[in-house]
Amino acid sequence: MKILLITIGDNEDKYLSSGFELYAKRLQHYVSFDTVTIPSQKNKSNSKEAAMQAEAKEIQKKITPADLVILLDEKGKEFSSVEFAKQMQKFMNMPGKRMVFIIGGPFGFASEIKERANQTISLSKMTFNHQMAKLFFLEQLYRAMTILKGEPYHH
Repeated sequence: MKILLITIGDNEDKYLSSGFELYAKRLQHYVSFDTVTIPSQKNKSNSKEAAMQAEAKEIQKKITPADLVILLDEKGKEFSSVEFAKQMQKFMNMPGKRMVFIIGGPFGFASEIKERANQTISLSKMTFNHQMAKLFFLEQLYRAMTILKGEPYHH
C-alpha cells in the first residue's frame, strides 16, 4: 500500500520538521510513504475563495481517479487511535488504491476537493495549525501501523 500526504504550506519550525522527519522515516518500515507540499495561497490571492481555488487546482494535479482521498478537517469524523488503526486496515484491504491524505490550508478546502474526498477525518475538536496537524497526524499514522502489527508502541 502506498500513502501520500499532501499538505498546504511549508514547515517553518525546525522542531516540528524534525519530528515529522522522524515519523516519516519510521513509517517506511510499514508502508510506502511520501509527502508533497503545496505552497499556501493565503497571502498570494485576493480572497479566501481565490486562495482555496488555487490550492484546489494544485491538489487535483497530485491525485488520480483511482486514489482513496481522505481529508483532515476539524469537521470530520473523530477516531480513537485504535479505531483509526482499524479504519486504516479497511483502507489497506481495498485493492490497488493509493491512500492520499490531505491537510488543507488556513482557509480549508474548496468545494470540489470536499466532493472528491472519500472520507473526512478529524484529529481533534480543537484546531491546530497545519504544521502541528502534519506532525500529529504522522504520529497517529505510525501508531496505527504499530497497533496493526501488535507492537508495543501503543499502550
